[in-house]
Amino acid sequence: MECCLSPHEKLLTNIAEGKENPLRSMPAHERAFKILDRVQNLTPKVDVQRGRLFTEIMKQTEGQPLVLRWAKAMMHVAKNIDIFIDEDELLVGRGGGHGRYGILHPELDGDFLDLAVKQLETRDVSPFIIEPDDADVIINEIAPFWKGKTFHEMLAKTLPEETLKMTYDPNDDQLSRYIVNETASFRSSLQWVHDYEKVLKIGFKGIKQIALDKLESLDPFSPVDNCEKKPFLTAITLICDAVVLWAKRYAELAGKMAGEESDPQRKAELEMIAEICTHVPENPARNFREAMQSQWFTQMFSRLEQKTGTIISNGRMDQYLYPFYQKDLEEGVLTDDQAIELFECMWVNMAQFIDLYLSPTGGAFNEGYAHWEAVTVGGQTPDGRDATNELTYLILQSKREFPLHYPDLAARLHARAPERYLWEVAETIKEGSGFPKLINDEEIIPLHLAKGASFEEIYDYAVSGCAEIRMPNRDTYTSGNAYINFATALEMVLYNGKTKLTGDEVIGLETGDPSQFTEWEQFLSAYLQQQTNHIKHAFIQQHTIINLRNKHFATPFGSAMHDLCMENCTDLHTPVIEGGINLGYFEFIGYATVVDSLAAIKKLVFEDKKLTLKEVIDAIHSNFEGKKDIQAMLKSTPCYGNNDPYADSIAQLLDRSAQEFTKKYSQELGVHLDLRLVPFTSHVPFGKVVSATPNGRLEYTPLSDGSSASHGADINGPTAVLMSNYASKNYGYRERAARLLNVKLTPNCVDGEEGTKKLVDFIKTLIDLKLWHIQFNIVNKDTLLAAQKNPEKYRNLIVRIAGYSAYFCDLSKDLQDDLIARTSHETI
Repeated sequence: MECCLSPHEKLLTNIAEGKENPLRSMPAHERAFKILDRVQNLTPKVDVQRGRLFTEIMKQTEGQPLVLRWAKAMMHVAKNIDIFIDEDELLVGRGGGHGRYGILHPELDGDFLDLAVKQLETRDVSPFIIEPDDADVIINEIAPFWKGKTFHEMLAKTLPEETLKMTYDPNDDQLSRYIVNETASFRSSLQWVHDYEKVLKIGFKGIKQIALDKLESLDPFSPVDNCEKKPFLTAITLICDAVVLWAKRYAELAGKMAGEESDPQRKAELEMIAEICTHVPENPARNFREAMQSQWFTQMFSRLEQKTGTIISNGRMDQYLYPFYQKDLEEGVLTDDQAIELFECMWVNMAQFIDLYLSPTGGAFNEGYAHWEAVTVGGQTPDGRDATNELTYLILQSKREFPLHYPDLAARLHARAPERYLWEVAETIKEGSGFPKLINDEEIIPLHLAKGASFEEIYDYAVSGCAEIRMPNRDTYTSGNAYINFATALEMVLYNGKTKLTGDEVIGLETGDPSQFTEWEQFLSAYLQQQTNHIKHAFIQQHTIINLRNKHFATPFGSAMHDLCMENCTDLHTPVIEGGINLGYFEFIGYATVVDSLAAIKKLVFEDKKLTLKEVIDAIHSNFEGKKDIQAMLKSTPCYGNNDPYADSIAQLLDRSAQEFTKKYSQELGVHLDLRLVPFTSHVPFGKVVSATPNGRLEYTPLSDGSSASHGADINGPTAVLMSNYASKNYGYRERAARLLNVKLTPNCVDGEEGTKKLVDFIKTLIDLKLWHIQFNIVNKDTLLAAQKNPEKYRNLIVRIAGYSAYFCDLSKDLQDDLIARTSHETI
């Protein structure tokens, strides 16, 4: 029986019993709690302003260069979007109305708008409120312009027939088949990190001046300069003016509010806000508070500009903010409590912006109001020294003390990380809300050196999105990539190119009647043919996507902060930018599900000959009804996640086969389109199209997630899970990207100082094995079951999902069950 609770569980229990949260009375947290109390449990509303204003200008500017149209539209948004300053706010700048809100990007979702208006309020997962008047605006003013113009519609028309049938439902191209699933149509860009340090150092006045100087130096007779570079640079000057205008509107409002304010403390705060917003982000920041406000304006305006996949990330906040923090501390104008208060004002502002997915596929991928505005701490300096500083520890302290799943905190690890840092990271993990996720320099740095990065660039990387990384000013690839359901590849072997769900339709390759296979090598060859065919169609998708996207999306604001875009006078969404590194990936969904299934077939059918393939296929076709003995036999075979060479060698083989394909064909796309295992929550909807599998999994239930073991299959402890990850990788290939690894521990096994030491040692093992990523749930199974039964009592229970944390009660029952089913390790 579990004998202790995590601090997060204890806090929820005490609150449920009517006890006061002790953090509320602490000066550093008091203000943020006041704001949080007003907004935390509100159902988000759809705010139509950005979508309406953006559409108005796009209607007026048809035929002009897209990047210039985008900048004009954003200037229109900056001038006209409603602004307001809420009670208690210290950092200002919003993209929508009061409370929790989502904004529209009709250039992306225009063909889904009608469907969304009908479904958003009633959908089971992550609902949104739409006011009737706003629904009318969507249906009558916004949607008609975008019908027939969206990227998704063009992609569906352009894909070759064989690829199309693996991508969309043949009866409705708004619905994915979850076989070879494109993701480029529900986000304008992959996850991204801006060069915030540039904004803090030179401001948008400085960036605009760079553009003006380049405009002045253009060749007046050059057709390229006139038709390509001039519109781009004009757009940059306009977008810089737009964000400055938007900030000064807030300065004017704050000044007006200060003149009407009777409370002297709030009056002084508003006067300071007015002064700060007059200065930044136009000019360089002069102190910590200005740096925080300038950074917030930058990330918030970026959210208005485009829908970045997994939201725009915050970069290395403990690095670029540290000089301002250090200076203000030395001058006695800032205390640690005041710094934490500003951070938490930013966190609660983030919590009010909810990333709105209108497409059914996008919503299914991102349950629980998913968010990934990663803040990166730790790591190394551009010259390879340890980068931890006092701001690193302050951000970790804020994360431990403030019960909110914003931001998504990521801690970089390396072999020389200070013991204090590892200890505080472990203590933060032990709180039990899933933070921070850990990213390992020891794999990432040499891998990216092999892909063309310099030491300085990769030492300075920031975590971005779920488990990926970005090098500001060197990364240039923004196209969303394919999520591939390799469990369907396995099913197509069993049903000779078909799946149980789709009946007689041949979707994959016809690799023959599997019951006639007499050797393991025949079955394995058939699977690898199906796997390769899936990847083939993912690459055809990506070729099409790369050549279409820059006709539909532009990002002058993002481009303004990127050195290579400014140097080449080209938008960030251009397929190839001179001097950049195009780092993309395709997703292996259902990794352990496929590995364990293949291991079971190899062992029971071809080696031990305890079953025939026909018996296996009959059992899975019946979903093991009346075949529980066969299901038990299948589950008893060697499984990935147990440091068992039998299963792990199969995992390595599949990994290698996929990397060999991308090694050969990525160069045709001009992209490092590498193998990745990071599913978000897509392993749940992907599982809903896959019938029972030979590892004993029941039909239409979730697949395994990321590089984690199948549900309940990892029985040899968490260190064995690490060893399987290590053994299944092909370190001789550079054609690999992130692997997401979930580990669930009981609070008892990390309790006390001894528990912290064990967790630190476990983290050191991850570092030594050069594994990319790990994240933890420290929670009792009984707590999850109780929350599922009595959600109101556990409304604020935070759990780790897939590169982000969310409230457990905001998740679908399928995903809740998926979390509950993960193995709870009781020892490390």
